[in-house]
Amino acid sequence: MKLFSYWRSLAAFRVRIALNLKGQPFEVVSTDLIKGEQFDPEYLKINPQGVVPALITDDGNTLTQSMAILEYLDETYPEPALMPADAMARARVRSLCMILVADMHPLVVPRIRKYITQDLGHSEEELGAWIGNWTKLGLAAIETQLAEGGHSGKYCEGDSPTLADLCLVPQVGAAMLFKIPLDDYPNCVRIFKTCMENPAFFDARPQAQPDFPEDMK
Repeated sequence: MKLFSYWRSLAAFRVRIALNLKGQPFEVVSTDLIKGEQFDPEYLKINPQGVVPALITDDGNTLTQSMAILEYLDETYPEPALMPADAMARARVRSLCMILVADMHPLVVPRIRKYITQDLGHSEEELGAWIGNWTKLGLAAIETQLAEGGHSGKYCEGDSPTLADLCLVPQVGAAMLFKIPLDDYPNCVRIFKTCMENPAFFDARPQAQPDFPEDMK
């Protein structure tokens, strides 16, 4: 498989984790979002939305949107399962995923940050406040769900990784990158650390990617 990715992309991070957990080899094709490579005509033929990730499967099909890719991988390569067998547990996992993927992540992606600073003229300080506000609100909601009901074990739902963990880890990593204090989210941090002890998560981290900048190593 071929994954169009970028080291700093949270959505691509999720997909890399899933591919690693499923034991599926893949080739990374770097698409630099800061340089605007996602808008190259050849890439727009692959993903007309001009974002990453995009996954070209072994049979030559192209998939976009990380959650659709994650569900495809879980259905096509069922072991290890990334969704619980219980219907209520699956609903809880989906709820966590949607907070992370639909409510938090879209507000801090490069095109939004660029719009806030370049088009609306806000300062980097104001951008930082924007990022911090939505990140902390989202993590607070996640923290409450993890703390209540006794459903969280080693991971977000029980003692095996689920799609919720694949979505949580990149967001916590992004919060660290943006230097957002995490003291108020001990369960989020605990699960992040547990996940990063798993090679499938650790090897998918931004710092391990071939396009990670040399001057940041």
